[in-house]
Amino acid sequence: MTVDLQTSYLGLELRSPIVASASPLTGDPDAVARLEEAGAGAVVLPSLFEEEILNEEIELNRSIEAGAEQYAEALDYFPDVAPFAGAGERYVDRLERIKRRVSIPVIASLNATSAGGWVRYAQRLEAGGADALELNVYRVAADPRMTGADVEAADLDLIGAVRAAIGIPLAVKLSPYYSAMANFAARAVERGADGLVLFNRFYQPDLDLEALDVVNRVELSSPWELRLPMRWIAVLRPQLGPGLSLAATSGIGSGTDALKALMVGADVAMMTSALLRHGPGHILTVEAELRAWMVEHEYVSVAQLRGSASQVSVEDPATFERANYVKTLHSWSTPSDFTPAVMS
Repeated sequence: MTVDLQTSYLGLELRSPIVASASPLTGDPDAVARLEEAGAGAVVLPSLFEEEILNEEIELNRSIEAGAEQYAEALDYFPDVAPFAGAGERYVDRLERIKRRVSIPVIASLNATSAGGWVRYAQRLEAGGADALELNVYRVAADPRMTGADVEAADLDLIGAVRAAIGIPLAVKLSPYYSAMANFAARAVERGADGLVLFNRFYQPDLDLEALDVVNRVELSSPWELRLPMRWIAVLRPQLGPGLSLAATSGIGSGTDALKALMVGADVAMMTSALLRHGPGHILTVEAELRAWMVEHEYVSVAQLRGSASQVSVEDPATFERANYVKTLHSWSTPSDFTPAVMS
């Protein structure tokens, strides 16, 4: 039995629904070539961060202007400063080098919190050959004066500004923390998103008790983290329609995980942590598991599989909403040999 793994994402035709999402691997041309060889349908480059560009520009200006007020008459003796390749320029250069190495779609990623100059960088990425752009909307709403409506309005303005500036497909990577997730997703689509990536993982800071300092630690995802994007993809797929692309990310490390994402309605399953753990060749294992299950259960294509367990397809649609909470609580059973600990 032949299984067709082809899928469409953001209008791009992919040979496989397995996409290598942003990580150190996807920023290395040699590693991207290995990902393509292993069967990745597409790759998402690491994000170009707003903070990187702004901090670099501030430090450069500070260095150039140092002492200008005290020794203004000496400035005529300095030669012109050579062009400086900042973070944005280096990112575009890397994009162009990767595009020359591979034939699969390459999706650039822009991590921004404000419109402003980001329109210019979105256009630069398009000009650099990106097949699509993933706008990574990452915001910690820590200002008590900023309401939920303010946050949503700012994010929607950002999406609209970027959409108006580029002609390539636009995916928006969201966090799950909007107060009315389904409503915001629909409005993001109205403002021009061709696809939604669910969800962004917020890396939380930790404390070093010996150094008495805040430290950053990256923890790779676990399979249980797929449950949240699964729920929302299942809910959104029938409501937002088949024309919208949906990507599942977080917790996808095996063929079983990819199957679950596709069955609730995702067009692609994005992997990062599993590839960092096992290397690019792990895609071969995931694809083999995916094919074997589809053959056993007589699915001939990803198109047939997609959405077969979305909210409108399952026997009890409420399992994806509040009823799921009650059923989950009642699903726990205490082991028969369980003995409560006695505090002395």
